[in-house]
Amino acid sequence: MNDDPTSTSTSASAGSASSSARTAADSVYTGKAAPDAATDRGWLLGHFKDPADPRHSEDVEIKWGVHPKGEERAQWVRGEERTALQVLISGRFRLEFPGRTVVLAEQGDYVVWGRGVDHSWYAEEDAVVLTVRWPSVPGYRADGPDGPRNGLSDA
Repeated sequence: MNDDPTSTSTSASAGSASSSARTAADSVYTGKAAPDAATDRGWLLGHFKDPADPRHSEDVEIKWGVHPKGEERAQWVRGEERTALQVLISGRFRLEFPGRTVVLAEQGDYVVWGRGVDHSWYAEEDAVVLTVRWPSVPGYRADGPDGPRNGLSDA
């Protein structure tokens, strides 16, 4: 283990030690959002990660969403039980809410919506958005062509 705080090493071993022998290093995970997100439909952190993985959380979910122009959510989220924050990283992204449309057009534009707010979305241009939702609870996934998987949903 490297205890040098100035170390630039990015090697991480997520969940490699048993829970009784975990060290601080076992609780640190480094990665790159785009490739890590590609392995789990965009999700970087949440209840759906293995409990031994530092990215497992029942408190919050984080998604790095990469959406090609014209992509849209398969169906509206109804009866939402979480609060969400969505931040535009690049592109142009439209969110639909009952009676209101919000367009994220400039890097850093964001929207927050609370429990009970139905929503859907559409990528007006190739877009990357960071979504933070809390708490992390199973459900809400819009079925894709392969059917539901892991109880996940797309923001």
